[in-house]
Amino acid sequence: MPAAVGPDEGQIERFAWFRTVGALPDDPALHACALAYISDAPLAPTALVPYGEPRPVGVVLASLDHSMWFHRPFRADEWLLYACRSRLAGDGRTLAYGEFWDRHGRLVASVVQEALLRTRE
Repeated sequence: MPAAVGPDEGQIERFAWFRTVGALPDDPALHACALAYISDAPLAPTALVPYGEPRPVGVVLASLDHSMWFHRPFRADEWLLYACRSRLAGDGRTLAYGEFWDRHGRLVASVVQEALLRTRE
């Protein structure tokens, strides 16, 4: 994922297009589950971008909480833009926000994740 640091606030941003590899059945719950799965891996590491990509050596992340809101129907097997943002990485924690947008520019889901941040001894 490409990264950018915001000019004033130190906000980290990463953007990527996602979809499942194959077509999924027409079950909205299955599409929500697929999107929840996709949302996890890239979100918290967004806060670590200034310290090295993809993750600084010896840094361990563990999710403390992960909340997701679904705003409108979508298909996880069609392209969705995942916008990940973070302003906080310190004192042993990170906090990151994510939004999924469809190809028509509609917000379909939002996510927030707090993670524990530790270095290996």
